[in-house]
Formats: sequence, C-alpha cells, structure tokens
Amino acid sequence: MIGQTVSHYKIIEKIGEGGMGVVYKAADQKLRRYIALKFLPVGLLANPESRERFIREAQAAAALNHPNIITVYEINEFQGQLYIAMEFVDGAFLHRKIAEKNHERPGAEHILHEAQLDYVAKLFIQLAEGLYKAHCAGIVHRDIKPQNILVDSDDRVKILDFGIAKLRGMSTLTQQAFTMGTVPYMSPEQVRGKEIDHRSDIWSLGVLLYEMLADRMPFSGEYPETVIYAIVNEKPELLSAVKTGIPIEMERIVNRAMVKDPAHRYQGLDEMLKDLKAVASRFTSETMTEIMSPEDENDSRISIAVLPFADMSPQKDQEYFCDGMVEELINSLSKIDGLKVASRTSSFFFKGKNCELQEIGARLKVKTVLEGGVQKAGDRLRVTAHLVNVEDGCQIWSERFNGELQDVFAVQDEITMAIVENLKVKLLGEEKVEIARRHTNDLEAYNLFLQGRYFWNKRYEVGMKKSIEFFQQASQRDPNYALPFVGIADAFNILGFYGFMPPKDAFQKARASARRALQIDEHLGEAHASLGWVKTFFEWDWAGAEREYKRAIELSPHYATSHEWFALFLGVMGRYEEALREIAIARDHDPLSLIINSVAGVLFIFSRRYDKAIKQLTRTIEMDPTFALAHIWLGEAYMFSGMYPEAVGEFKKVLAQAPNMTYALADLGMTYGLAGQKEEAQKIIQQFDQIATQAYVSMVLKAQVFIGIGLKNKAFDALDQAYEDRDSFVPYFKASPHYDRLRPDPRFEVMLIKANLHS
Repeated sequence: MIGQTVSHYKIIEKIGEGGMGVVYKAADQKLRRYIALKFLPVGLLANPESRERFIREAQAAAALNHPNIITVYEINEFQGQLYIAMEFVDGAFLHRKIAEKNHERPGAEHILHEAQLDYVAKLFIQLAEGLYKAHCAGIVHRDIKPQNILVDSDDRVKILDFGIAKLRGMSTLTQQAFTMGTVPYMSPEQVRGKEIDHRSDIWSLGVLLYEMLADRMPFSGEYPETVIYAIVNEKPELLSAVKTGIPIEMERIVNRAMVKDPAHRYQGLDEMLKDLKAVASRFTSETMTEIMSPEDENDSRISIAVLPFADMSPQKDQEYFCDGMVEELINSLSKIDGLKVASRTSSFFFKGKNCELQEIGARLKVKTVLEGGVQKAGDRLRVTAHLVNVEDGCQIWSERFNGELQDVFAVQDEITMAIVENLKVKLLGEEKVEIARRHTNDLEAYNLFLQGRYFWNKRYEVGMKKSIEFFQQASQRDPNYALPFVGIADAFNILGFYGFMPPKDAFQKARASARRALQIDEHLGEAHASLGWVKTFFEWDWAGAEREYKRAIELSPHYATSHEWFALFLGVMGRYEEALREIAIARDHDPLSLIINSVAGVLFIFSRRYDKAIKQLTRTIEMDPTFALAHIWLGEAYMFSGMYPEAVGEFKKVLAQAPNMTYALADLGMTYGLAGQKEEAQKIIQQFDQIATQAYVSMVLKAQVFIGIGLKNKAFDALDQAYEDRDSFVPYFKASPHYDRLRPDPRFEVMLIKANLHS
C-alpha cells in the first residue's frame, strides 16, 4: 500500500505489524502533518469478533483525551478494509527507551543508578496518569505491555492498542475474551478467565515496572503454562536481591501492585501515582539542593580515595593496623591544598564489598583511588600500594615497600609523596612540613592508638568504652601524644550525649581530655572540634562553641566531623540555612557518611521540612538499613507529619535490636501518646523507670513521652530535672519540634532563658 492515497492520507512507509493490524506512516494532505494508519488485516475482515475488537479499540481511545493516550482521529473503510487514523509518534517502545538509558552506564548492570531510576519513575508516572484517565472513564486496557507503550523523542509516554479493552456498559465479546492479553503481564484473575476490573491493569503495571527496574520478568518460563502457574502460585524474587540501588519505597510499590488478591492491591491508580511521585521527587534536581555544596557540579579538583588496605598477614589479625595506616594516609593527603580526598568513612564504606572502581569513583566523586595491602609479621613490614585511574582502570603508579616495623612512618611519608608526585600536585613549603610532622615516635603508643581508633570507629557503647582503654594506654606510654587524648574526648562525648553515661561524668572527662590535647598541640583541629562539642552539649556556651568549631575548621578544613558538628550546632541555634550550607560541606568531604547524611535529615526536621527529612533519611537507610539513628530520625519525621503507624514501625525496627535504647523508646512513647494510645505510652514510662534502676536515663527523653500523653506538669518537672543534670538534650529545646506543644506555656520560656536559648 506504500504510495497509495487512502482518503486524504498518502501512505509513506510501513512502521509496524501485529496480529490485530498493520500500521503505516502517512501524510495528512489536508492538515499537512504525519499520522499513523492502522489497518485490520485482510484475513480478519470476515471475522465479526475481530472487526468488533478493531472498532472497540478506536472507540475506547477516541473516548479519551489525555496527553499520554494516543489520539484517534477517525475510523473508516478503504476498499472494504477497516482502518484507524491516529496520532503519529516519532519514538520507540518503552523497553527500548529504558534500555538506551541503561546503556549510558555500561559495566554496572547490577546497579540501578539514580538517573536511571529517575527516568523510569518519570515515564511510569505518565503511564499511570494516562491509564488512570482511562479507568476514570470506565475503560480497562487489559493488555499493558512494553509493545503497547511508545515514548517519543521528548520522553512523552503514549499508550496504544485498546483493542481488547473492556468498556463500561459494553458486554464481553466471548468467554475467550476474558483471557485475552499477553500472558507474562496478565493478572492472576485474568489468566484464570475470571471477571476483571481496573485492578488487573494495576497488576500489569506492577509487572512492567518490575521488568523495567530489574531487566528481567518477575514470572517467566519456557511455556505459557509455566508462566501462568508462576503468576498464580509463586512470588517473584525481591527487586533488591536482583539489583542494588532500588529504593525500598519503589520495591513496596511494585510489591503492592502485584499482590495476587486484587482486594489487597492498590485499589486505584491514584494511590499508586501518589507513591510513584513521592519516590520520583527524591531524584529531582531540587531535592538535594539545600545539602549540596558548590563543588558537587563541575568539580575540576584533583581527587583521590584511599581504599581500605587488605590484611595480608598470615594470622589475619592486623586489621586495625591496616585501617590505621589508611587513616594516616588520608589525614596526610587531606592537608594538601587543592587535592580533594575522600574521608575515612566514605572510603571505608566499600570495605569488604566487591565494587567496580567506576562505581566507587562515581559515588565518592574522585578520579583516582589508592589500593594496597599490609603484611606485618613480628618486626617486619611489607606494604604494597597501587594508584589507579578510575575512568579507564589503568595503573598510574605501583610500589612495594619492605622494611622494619620502625620504618612505618617513613613508609607512610614515601607513599604520600609518591601520590603527590604522580598526581602532579604542587606542594607548598608549609604543607611539606605538615605532612612530615609526626605526633609520636613511640611505635607502641602508635600501635595502641590505632587499636583505640579501630574500636572507636565501631560507634557503639562497648566499642567506645574499649577504645578509651587503648587511648589511655597510648597516652600513658607517650604523655605528649595528643591524638589519644582527642580519642578519649570524643569517646566520652558520644557516651555522654547518647546517655550511656551520666552527662556530668562523661562531659567533664571529655573536656579535660580535649584541653590536654590542646595543651600538647594547640593547632590540632580535631581537639578544637571536641571542645566545641563539650561547649555545645554540656557547658551551653554558645559563643564559645562557635569559636571552637570555626577554629577547628580553620586548622583542619577537610575534617568532615568539624563541619558536621558545626552544622548541628547551627541547627540547634535555629540558624537553619547556615546549618544546611555547613552540612553540605561536610557531605562534600564525606559523601557516604551515615551520620552526616542523617544529620542533614535532622536539620530538615528542625526547620519543619518533614517531606525533605523523610526523603533524606530514607536515602540514608538505603545506604545501610541497619543504621539505627537514621531509623529513629526518620520515625521522628513521620511522627511530626502525623504519620503515626509509619513512625511506630521505624522505632520498633531499632528496638527489635536494642530493646532498652532510651532514645528510640522516648520517641515511640511520644508517638503512642500523640496517636491516642495512652496506655501504650504509659508502658514506656514504666520501662524507663525500670531501666533507671540500672543505668542513667535522660529526663528529657522521659519528658517527651509525657508531652505526647498530654501531661504537661510532669513534662516540666522532668525538664527541670534534666536542667539540673546538665542533660545533653537541653540544647535541643529551641529547635526541636518535640517541644512545640509546650512553647505556648510561660514555663517553657523560663526553661529557654535558663539555658540561654531565649533569643
């Protein structure tokens, strides 16, 4: 038919063919535009049911006016052949468009990157919106599959082929029509030949979304009967097990869409759309603007990540030493101006994980990585190091160092200078001196310090206390070694802040240790940061705290923790925009730090931007689902949003692992109170009283439960006691939404004045 004119349409080329039609591209000679002509095959013209299906397709599409549904212009006959004139779409089918997007990131097929997820989510939102329009008009498509979805060059989705659609008010053609469709995308009720409704399309949409995310079908088999059995009886493999990088919310959407019983699926596409849009909003450029640093875009700095060194010792008992050497290299390199160095936390995020260098480089935003191994046997030391270009995987430099253990400092210096030379970084005179500076020459003290830092990095109560033992031994071995005193200060700071020790005891010890470190070396930025924490959460000396943080950043600008703690301080003071800018800098230095990403969520909570907090904290949990603080703060964001069941769920996840964690218990009790479950909240108060017989319990946390229940007098009594205890949560009074229900009461203003927070 190419070259023929049908009515006023001149056929140009054939563009598709299927069981129910042949499609041509044609020129509309009246309106001067391209259109698509779909002809019912000649062999089906005599089949009444085929003719009816063809007409039904035109009627269904013509009844809908939506940008994501193909537009039908007319249905007519030409020389006895039925044809539909419809909108011409210059594009490709859905699966091809998504495959093109995936091919933009070769070599990481097991990972779904944010850009890919963003693309899939945006297309499926359009698809769901078009399908929702059909459902509202009483039309069930019944054949949702990639071949019925076109995506044009501007990434606009168009739904095609309503040939077996079920229209409200029209009878089913035959019993066979119940089971018409494409088997892998058919719902359980559809393959069984049962009556279906719009929820069958929702199932098909879930199957399609699974396929586009996982690059595989949820139900497959060699024969249609095998696929049908799987659809009816089996559960598909979890998306998160197929690919990394798929957010839990997206997996929940897919799972809910593919519930076998339609009564427990999404009951309408409006519900599914709401969830899809919530996920998609996390990946728009606006989502993270408030916690992105200027360097995130067009960053031309020379950059490096030092990955954890392998323990090559025969006994495999030198992990702490390997980790310590890497930290020393990171610290030395971080002193070089113009060199971007991934922090310890972000580099160690990949420890024990089999990740491609390209992925590591992309996530850490670095162009080179240093890999290596350490073999320590007796007094002998062997270190191997390889500097690699991330983009092409080519080795830039490699060296093996052999010597005595006492040579460890010289080896570290050699590796540092070799990196500097090979990266073509120009060193200033003072930087050379700073790199060569040693905090101790006592190898035993250094070894003890490394063991202390190894346990401190575990970030749990027992680890903190164990780290103090090693730090104290190191300081006793070399009383002029400043870093162990910083370690002691930070350990007691954390123990006091989270209530593992009475604040007065913990913070006084932290203050003494930080001051001792500064007596030894007043230019130690880490010690100034530690003292700033004491002034924030114990002394409540706001001006003094700000001075210490700023001094810490001046002395050690690449120390991410200083920026993180200063950001939290600014948030506590109610200076939210400054806080978000500061946490952006911390995140630039340490993009994969769980605590830094979580504190960003806390700052959104302080500024009452709960949607952003939920997005940020959910992202953090995706990095490590076991990180308790992120679950607690996500629960708080849910609680303050009035999403009480979701909040309870987050707190219970934490308490399942740590039943007496008072931080989580307080929020759970407050949520119960706000939700009207006062008996459950009272049980939390009783649990607090029981815990208090054996350990310190923050009265601020107990007050939060009283606030939830509505017992204001008891809440104020508890807060008064917290003030006397120098409770570390008192500084939160000004910013935290926990106390919003108390703010109208004059007694709360008195509390703010006592803590110097009333401005």
